[in-house]
Amino acid sequence: MWDLKPRLEGRIVTLEPLALEHRDAIVEAARAQEAWEWWSADMSTPAAVDAWLQSSLEASERGERSPFATLDTTSGQAIGSTSFMTVHPEHAALEIGWTWLSPAVWNSGANVEAKLLMLRHAFAVLGCQRVDFWTHEQNERSRRALAALPAQFEGIIREHRILWDGSRRSSAVYSILDSEWSAVEANLETRLRAH
Repeated sequence: MWDLKPRLEGRIVTLEPLALEHRDAIVEAARAQEAWEWWSADMSTPAAVDAWLQSSLEASERGERSPFATLDTTSGQAIGSTSFMTVHPEHAALEIGWTWLSPAVWNSGANVEAKLLMLRHAFAVLGCQRVDFWTHEQNERSRRALAALPAQFEGIIREHRILWDGSRRSSAVYSILDSEWSAVEANLETRLRAH
C-alpha cells in the first residue's frame, strides 16, 4: 500500500495533508487573482475556495487524490496546495497536479522545493517508474516551470476537459521517468541552493 499522505518537510516549504484547519490561511493565500488565470476550479471568492477545499477533502476520502497544504516552513502558514493524483500503483505511476502557490512566494524556491520533496517521495519511497504533470496548454508559466525541472514534454491532449467557466481545456503533458530522476534531483538541489 502506497503512503500518499506523508508529511514532507523542507527548508523553505513543508507539505502536509490538507485539512480543514488550513482553511483560513488557504483563503488568504488564494486572494491574489493572478494565480487563477489557468486554474481548473473557481477560486475567485472565499466561498469558491471553501468549495474547492471541501471537494479536495472529499476526493482524498475517496482515495482519488492526496491533496497537501503547502506551508511556509518558518511561519507554518499555508501558502498554496499541491496533490498526488491519478495514482496507478500497478504501473508504478502517478501524477503531481492541482498545484498552486500564492504569487507572494513565486520565485522564492517554494515550488522548486515542493517538487523536489514530492518527486523524491514518488521515486525513492514509492518506487515510481513515471511521474506525470498536466497543465493548461496556454499556461506558459507552468510549462516553463515543468521544462526547468526538467520534465519531458510529451504532447498536447486536445479539449479533454470542460472548466468551471464552461471553457474547453487542452493540456500539455510532461513526465519524468525513474531513469531520469537522478539528473532531475541534482538539478533541483542546485536550483534550491540559490534560494
